[in-house]
Amino acid sequence: MSVSKMTDSLDGSLEGGVVAISGWRGAMRTAAVLFKLRIVFLLLMAATGGAFLAADGWPGWGVMALVWVAGGMAAAGASALNQFWERGRDGLMGRTRKRPLVNGDITNPRWVPYVSTALILVPVLAVLPFNRPLAFFLALGAFIYVGIYTIWLKPRTLLNIVIGGAAGSAAVLSGSAAAGMWNAPGALVLAAILFLWTPFHFWSLAILYRDEYKRADVPMLPTQTTPRKAAWWVMSHTLPTGVLSLLMVVLPGLGWIFFVPVLLITVDLFYRNVQLIRDPSPVNARKLFMSSNYYLLVLLVAICVDLMLPW
Repeated sequence: MSVSKMTDSLDGSLEGGVVAISGWRGAMRTAAVLFKLRIVFLLLMAATGGAFLAADGWPGWGVMALVWVAGGMAAAGASALNQFWERGRDGLMGRTRKRPLVNGDITNPRWVPYVSTALILVPVLAVLPFNRPLAFFLALGAFIYVGIYTIWLKPRTLLNIVIGGAAGSAAVLSGSAAAGMWNAPGALVLAAILFLWTPFHFWSLAILYRDEYKRADVPMLPTQTTPRKAAWWVMSHTLPTGVLSLLMVVLPGLGWIFFVPVLLITVDLFYRNVQLIRDPSPVNARKLFMSSNYYLLVLLVAICVDLMLPW
């Protein structure tokens, strides 16, 4: 069979089945959005940071494979369940209107909860016989994100993401559990940082899309108060996040190679937050949201790099 005929056959099967897209590239793009692979990557970086802190350095290829495969599957499954549950509200918001369960790329979504649940249960059950803490934190992260945050808290309370931030903490502790010491002091500190980071990350996004969240009747904190007061609430989490991150320099194995980049990105984060308080505009909210992404990535990379170096 020629390549062109194989491609035509693939296109036809995709369009006639549960995914109405054209070709394997379209399928990959749809999967990347459905399983929120960008968020999954950040969660895996958080888990990697937890593993490095528990091992006090490079945890080994076996641990890293366990973190990225098991953690990646569970996080992707939870992300798809989140989109399946929220597909009705997603259609009311311009930011989420192009998700595949809303725009028709996936024409028959009935398979999504089954595949998503399998992506969570398979790694949990696979690691349970030899690493119960890892199985626990994989399951806990998915349960918090889907059950507590998405289904219970998000449509009911403005404190939804405050408690939902514990899903990020579970990702960190899954990494330290994979390395054999889930309660390593550094991992516990990083888990606390993820808990504090998550609300201001999503609140800055909610300030940017405040009208859309209102239209979808999602009580994110910025929809329940003025943008300036919301910016102050953001600062109430930005400040302890930055201070706690900088204090990590006292942990064994972390020094100036960790401290300098984290200090610089922390200064930028505070600057963006102050600008948002002075002018709570969508432009400044977007800048703070992007800065929060860079902040977490720099923090996690700095931890791993400094712990790997021999000096």
